[in-house]
Amino acid sequence: MQEYFWEEKGIYYRKNNFDPTKVTLVFVHGVSGSCSAWWPFEKILENKYNILTYDIRGHGSSKKYPNYEDYSVKNFTADFNDLVTYLQIEKFVLISSSFATLIAREYLKGHRENVTALIFTSTETFDENAFYVKVIRFLLKIITGIISLFPFNPKIRGHVDYSKIKCSDFSTQRNFADTKNTGLRAHLYTLRQSFEPNQEYELEKINIPTLIIHGEKDSFAPIKDAIIFSKKIKNSKFVIIPKFDHDIHHNAYKEMCSAIEDFIKEIPN
Repeated sequence: MQEYFWEEKGIYYRKNNFDPTKVTLVFVHGVSGSCSAWWPFEKILENKYNILTYDIRGHGSSKKYPNYEDYSVKNFTADFNDLVTYLQIEKFVLISSSFATLIAREYLKGHRENVTALIFTSTETFDENAFYVKVIRFLLKIITGIISLFPFNPKIRGHVDYSKIKCSDFSTQRNFADTKNTGLRAHLYTLRQSFEPNQEYELEKINIPTLIIHGEKDSFAPIKDAIIFSKKIKNSKFVIIPKFDHDIHHNAYKEMCSAIEDFIKEIPN
């Protein structure tokens, strides 16, 4: 894998040498992380597939932005579309984790023809009218309002090596490392965007092969909600990773890679 920085858009990305005879996998990470979450996947898969990973805006080594509106799902999606267009990637399997599943769903609205298959991992799904969601939304609005009063620091950070950190949903070590690396502004602005109401994604209209991978013990996106989500997508395949939580991409990457490869083998050419 080679590292690149697209100066014009301020996007850091990694890719191997693309072979036109191989399937292309594009990975998108979630809130507060970076493409380093996919490093173990790169090691396992890079000799079998074309691989692209990148840092979403405000995260890792990509450009940071000052305003809450800069972190809308639509802006994240525009970055994604700009990058795959810039790299001339026309057909690919889109693999997204947590918040990034919103980016994937938004991308499908206008560019469904580019995606040969979908893989949602730790998919972000919840009842937006639930009381706890309204409370979180209210608290994030107050906290981000306070943060907006402080000077903006555009300093780009880097990447967290998760192999050296104990990862779980409530791991203070992992959460501290992520937040420190991303910065409170980008972290909380992105998190608040994930709870914005009335984000419509027309799941019922998805008609391409879809795999949903979810941790049995996910405390952020309960498995019961993920099952409901999966039933809205026609002929989707649902894989449960037993005994693991929301952080399956850190802790169960071998099991996930196995599920991903089995799924790709079933995709019609």
